[in-house]
Amino acid sequence: MSLGKLLKTIRSVRGHSLRTVEEATGISNAYLSQLERGEAQNPAPDKLHSLADFYVIPYNDLMRAAGYLQTAETPQGAGVNARTSAIQAALMSATLSPEEEDAVVKYIEFLRFQHKKG
Repeated sequence: MSLGKLLKTIRSVRGHSLRTVEEATGISNAYLSQLERGEAQNPAPDKLHSLADFYVIPYNDLMRAAGYLQTAETPQGAGVNARTSAIQAALMSATLSPEEEDAVVKYIEFLRFQHKKG
């Protein structure tokens, strides 16, 4: 997933506006928008660190998506849960209503059922 799509997805999951992210991180609304659209090239690692801290997600995931780090491979025998992805971390720390939690669970069940059929 591209850095821009990752950032936009996480912001959406967390329910924040660009203005809220700007106020919390000190990164301008315009630059955040450029990052999410994939128009900003080579974002500074300190900006990525601020975003990772604000979203409570792994910094390495943003560094990897920005191209600073190689894609990590899951160690053999570690299983799929060896590392929490940025999106998983964002979902885990999102404030969801009971209805939203139920909808997320049902959707995951649907996706897994579809995967087993295929």
